[in-house]
Amino acid sequence: MKTLPLRLLPGDDLRVALEARLAGQCGNAAFVLSGIGSLKPARLRLAGAEQIIELTDDVEILTLAGSLAANGSHLHISVSDREGRVLGGHVAPGCIIHTTAEVLLVLLPDWQLRREPDAATGYAELSIHPR
Repeated sequence: MKTLPLRLLPGDDLRVALEARLAGQCGNAAFVLSGIGSLKPARLRLAGAEQIIELTDDVEILTLAGSLAANGSHLHISVSDREGRVLGGHVAPGCIIHTTAEVLLVLLPDWQLRREPDAATGYAELSIHPR
């Protein structure tokens, strides 16, 4: 196990930047241990929903967690607005870093993570294999 602290910059797409950093480490398996920062806009898919919602005002990232695999990521986030209201869900593409994002990745060089169809859930789910 190896850790990789990151600072993402204004304008970066959160999901795309994390996947690119993983690929740049010549790896295909990582977990997001922690993440804070700000987004504008934030795009989330809420639990059980098909549609993505977009929050166009500034939001603060309170928590960020999930897995990064060579063929797809599964990231959850909670954000708060200027009124202190909190909303959470799946990170969709298009979550743009507003001022910064500080993220700690745990790289797993001895493991291979993939998303594979799961007949029980109907979704592409995490499949874990030794490397």
